[in-house]
Amino acid sequence: QVQLVESGGGLVQAGDSLRLSCAASGRTFSSYTMGWFRQAPGKEREIVAHISATGNSKYYTDSVRGRFTISRDNAKNTVYLQMNSLKPEDTAVYYCAAGRQTNGWRISTLAAPGDVDYWGQGTQVTVSS
Repeated sequence: QVQLVESGGGLVQAGDSLRLSCAASGRTFSSYTMGWFRQAPGKEREIVAHISATGNSKYYTDSVRGRFTISRDNAKNTVYLQMNSLKPEDTAVYYCAAGRQTNGWRISTLAAPGDVDYWGQGTQVTVSS
């Protein structure tokens, strides 16, 4: 079992920055592909970014590439999402996610909610224009 707790959301103006943190406890954090999803009102939950277990491989959805940076500190059991140049369309609840793994296998790409074993409770990010 893995417990994920997000922090760092809030209300900001367009162009501002925020850093989200996700603290993990429980089973071995460093073995998981980790990611951030978001869900805006009336929309499906979508992947924002994910990072490999070692941190060497990262993916960003097109709408945030160049503005957001995902990182992890396996010594601190924490994954981060640095969000710069925020836009009103970034407004959503942001969820930390740990990818599926079993019997020595782990998923390397998080594309949809079905790829996730564990979720955080979510943190609200609101960007005003």
